[in-house]
Amino acid sequence: MTPPSPQLPRLYLVSSGFNSRDSYTQLENQVTCFSSSCPCIVQIREKMLDAKTLFELSCSIAPAIIAAGSMVVINERVDIALAAALNGVHFPENSSPPERFRAMTKGKILGQSTHSLKTARISQQAGVDYILFGPVFDTPSKRGFGPPQGLLNLAAVCEATSLPVYAIGGVTPENASLCLDSGAYGVAALSLFMDTTRLVNTLDKFHRLLYS
Repeated sequence: MTPPSPQLPRLYLVSSGFNSRDSYTQLENQVTCFSSSCPCIVQIREKMLDAKTLFELSCSIAPAIIAAGSMVVINERVDIALAAALNGVHFPENSSPPERFRAMTKGKILGQSTHSLKTARISQQAGVDYILFGPVFDTPSKRGFGPPQGLLNLAAVCEATSLPVYAIGGVTPENASLCLDSGAYGVAALSLFMDTTRLVNTLDKFHRLLYS
């Protein structure tokens, strides 16, 4: 697998999507737990917020995350990534083609979610810098979309692409090594990181696993 340049963190945190116009508490509490010893990518995915509020949220949390040596990307909103000086943009599988935005996002990282080998290959052709693949394991939020992809499908995707692949969906410190053994560059999660009382410990577990 060819690592990206500049090299991306191997841990990926997806925001809850529950932050509201009146409260950024969840993300702000998560930000206080980040340190330079455990870099990660943070994806802001508050899809229900209007543009103004999403911009304000991005400006509120991004400086501390970037200062800690991590990166901030935003789900689909190229305009806000540019206006708030974020590190990049993440595109859902069925979004507008990422390659359409490469010229205007020079110097930023572009990523995409994929749920099959076919779409992983399409993402590589689109010139993105990384992909999220999953759900790998069973996770309640995705049960309505069918069974998990499993480690064999993860391995097939990692074998077929030179892009860094982040495994997502039911990933924990206990099973993350199985994803790495299947060829994943890194791991990603959402609900696992929502308990900020245990977040420092969770981040430390992942850091020791990913960078040992």
